[in-house]
Amino acid sequence: MDLKEIQNLIKFVANSGVAEVKLEMDDVKITIRTTLEGNVTETTYVQQLPAQAALPQAAPQVTAPVVVNVPAETQAPAADNSKYVTIKSPIIGTFYRKPSPDKPVFTEVGSTVSKGDVLCVIEAMKLFNEIESEVSGKIVKILVDDMSPVEFDQPLFLVDPS
Repeated sequence: MDLKEIQNLIKFVANSGVAEVKLEMDDVKITIRTTLEGNVTETTYVQQLPAQAALPQAAPQVTAPVVVNVPAETQAPAADNSKYVTIKSPIIGTFYRKPSPDKPVFTEVGSTVSKGDVLCVIEAMKLFNEIESEVSGKIVKILVDDMSPVEFDQPLFLVDPS
């Protein structure tokens, strides 16, 4: 893997909203962790060779952790989102917008929901947990793709309660 591919991987992970990615190939291990602090995403990656693979190579080897600060993508002003209620994931698991593959989605952008309506399900250890709306309002944005892994406290939906 060359430096350009690693930089592209860092940009992809930083924009995806994933907290951590580990990639292991023959002679390279890369860990990318992102945390949001203000408007700067801090991305760290470590590339190292195992001791038994100490073969001479033409490319330079990175043996110490390298920290790269990548500015976050331009986001909508915080004032625009402050009027919305963010519904977050209460558990770690896989996000599904429908109860089963042959059924319609629970909700769409623009749909009106009431408090207690099911918005999605999150599968954790083969159990499907229904996630209900905490407020009544209109779905403004769905922040996660169907069948994507989600983390605890990850934003899932923006709801306009007005």
